[in-house]
Amino acid sequence: MSRHVLVAVDDSTQSTAALEFACTEYSDATITALNVLDPGDFYAVGGMEGTAMANYDEIQGHHEERAEEILDEAREQAAEYGLEIDTDHVIGSVSRSIVEYAEEQGVDHIVIGSHGRTGASRILLGSVAETVARRSPVPVTIVR
Repeated sequence: MSRHVLVAVDDSTQSTAALEFACTEYSDATITALNVLDPGDFYAVGGMEGTAMANYDEIQGHHEERAEEILDEAREQAAEYGLEIDTDHVIGSVSRSIVEYAEEQGVDHIVIGSHGRTGASRILLGSVAETVARRSPVPVTIVR
């Protein structure tokens, strides 16, 4: 039985399903919901827009506020199952950050939604879930 389960969360329906799965299947484990902020998302804004430089600190701040909202939603979702979960967010490459977090925090199982990213970024970057499953040193459950 898993003792520490990491659930990757974002604002997708697949992420919600992954957390629901973890709450029902691993209710006796410590569950940590992790949101990863990809710096490419907030530095992808053009450096020059007209004559003004983009304020990257402000953009990053908005992304961090959104991460906290996502983690609040995860805590509320877990509370519906009578569970208190841990939450955290990190900045970095999504799949690499999930695997590194699992290694560093003693996680023994990862639960992830099947398609958190959509559109061109998924095609160009490949499936985050697939990459995590290939690189993870612990079992990974991919939830549809």
